[in-house]
Amino acid sequence: MQVLQNAVSYLPATQNFMKTIGFIGSLGGQEVIIIFIIILLLFGAKKIPELARGFGKASGEFKKAKEEFEREITTAEKEVREVSVKDAKGKEPHDA
Repeated sequence: MQVLQNAVSYLPATQNFMKTIGFIGSLGGQEVIIIFIIILLLFGAKKIPELARGFGKASGEFKKAKEEFEREITTAEKEVREVSVKDAKGKEPHDA
């Protein structure tokens, strides 16, 4: 997980995105209600459950992809460590 966080933190676009959405944490109850009303007016009551299902599926797919990526990174790290340990054990010190 730490490797993924470090990799993502080096991307300038990600840093700019995080700064841009940083204001979301400061939304209060009234703002959330107003946003919900605007969404209701734009999409209608019948469309909101469909949008929520789509959002749920998309977030599930994102979570699966993230877990798969983390698993691949972890596997690659283990392989590199195993190879470096085998290389270190295979080398004998040189007598000068």
